[in-house]
Amino acid sequence: MRVSRMALGTMSWGAETDADEAASQLVAFVEAGGTLVDTADIYSGGESERILGGLLGDLVPRDEIVVATKAVARRTDGPFGGGASRGALLSALEGSLRRLGVDHLDLWQLHAWDDSVPLEETLSALDHAVTSGKVRYTGVCNYAGWQLASAAAARPAGLVATQAEYSLVERGVERELVPAARHHGLGVLPWAPLGRGVLTGKYRHGTPADSRGASAEYAGYVEQHRTERAARIVEAVATAADGLGVSPLVVALAWVRDRPGVVAPVVGARDTGQLTGSLAAEEIALPVAISSALDDVSAVEFGYPERGTK
Repeated sequence: MRVSRMALGTMSWGAETDADEAASQLVAFVEAGGTLVDTADIYSGGESERILGGLLGDLVPRDEIVVATKAVARRTDGPFGGGASRGALLSALEGSLRRLGVDHLDLWQLHAWDDSVPLEETLSALDHAVTSGKVRYTGVCNYAGWQLASAAAARPAGLVATQAEYSLVERGVERELVPAARHHGLGVLPWAPLGRGVLTGKYRHGTPADSRGASAEYAGYVEQHRTERAARIVEAVATAADGLGVSPLVVALAWVRDRPGVVAPVVGARDTGQLTGSLAAEEIALPVAISSALDDVSAVEFGYPERGTK
């Protein structure tokens, strides 16, 4: 499956981003060459899917967009309202198709691992979705390395991708998840490639009043990456950005975009201006010296057995 080097994330659609602004974002994304649009059945209670579905066809041709959504997260209290059982997944699939107004999904992803369901049952739902023609390709999200390897080894129909948090301030996936993905030929789709906003540099000297870090809903989400280590990385990114004459977010995105195994970072934005700033990352390639310096300042520690037996 071929996709653009950046993916448009829509978690804010229906909450921070209304339908008109979403339309503006989608047009800007497509005009910049973007194709992969990522949503989920629980984003804004399903409103993100509804908004995207309303924009397909009239605003942007359906066949120019790779529609990706997710299931597993709890939507309702009913027996099929969440989880990775066959019944819950196939119910979620029908709901996503209805809200999006399409007859098939290009990429259907499991949003999380479900310990309460045998993996074979979960993967059988993926197989059915593909063989029925309602899904073209499948993926998983937020899996550990061993979970991804277990799923890939079972060879479910159409498995092509894994989505995980990955950025200069969150490189833990390099220990096992990324090697597992590369071994099994799966593309990596990083979410939060800007370190939940920290790598933009907006929090270097405080918390802007209009930022997610200042909101009751997202403050804890952002706070996880407001550490001393992250601050050192942000300063290195800002120094590199000054030298290149670009914004820190462009440097951070270009770095993760070019990591081994990465297919397309998933970038979200509250408005078109923010999105345009992210898309500017496609205009640069980081010099080797800068990329190496960022590698060093953000390096994660590898223990046994990941480091080998040296």
